[in-house]
Amino acid sequence: MQKHIPLLLLSAGLAALSGCSRETNIARSFYAEAGSEIETKDFGNSTMNNTLIQSGHKSAVIDMTRRFSAEVPSTVNFAFNSATLDADAQEALRRQADWIRQFPEIRFRVYGHTDLVGSNAYNHSLGKRRANAVVAYLASQGISRSRLEALVSYGETQPLVAVQTEERRNRRTVTEVSGFVSKHPTVLNGKYAAIIFREYIAGAVPPHIQETAGNTASGG
Repeated sequence: MQKHIPLLLLSAGLAALSGCSRETNIARSFYAEAGSEIETKDFGNSTMNNTLIQSGHKSAVIDMTRRFSAEVPSTVNFAFNSATLDADAQEALRRQADWIRQFPEIRFRVYGHTDLVGSNAYNHSLGKRRANAVVAYLASQGISRSRLEALVSYGETQPLVAVQTEERRNRRTVTEVSGFVSKHPTVLNGKYAAIIFREYIAGAVPPHIQETAGNTASGG
């Protein structure tokens, strides 16, 4: 029993020190100056990312691609053997166009896909027609075709669902950020933050509504 007493005392001492350390840390964070005990998990990421982008060590294209797909639907689907945009597809593309207009520095690429029904050659052509339909619609929303580069068709080679039957999820186009407009003055020249700042300022402006006395419009 006597052999175990030192071990027990040591364990008790460590437990006490642990408790004191935790209480000391809490007291230090409460009484110390603001910012002395700061969570560093994400602190400084913005500065770090901007530095990496400016130095070429991090691709801003990847970041904007992720942001685009997170904030708007990047995919639209099609009926079987069709390149016609239905109402849901048009609504998704209007949202895409609204997002694209905020960033005149960015170029986009549209990828066309099909399901696995039909020949490879036919489906490659069908995927291209679907990509063309999306580009044409985005252009109708005021997006310059010069920013909608290189239409690509993967046909049936990249299905989301690997089935040989008709599958709507495979019949799709995907819009992605492909790069930046060449020689644009605000791209990767120390003014990248101005692109983001401009968007936030524009988003804070309420829509302008003009009312004319005696002339009201009704919607339905």
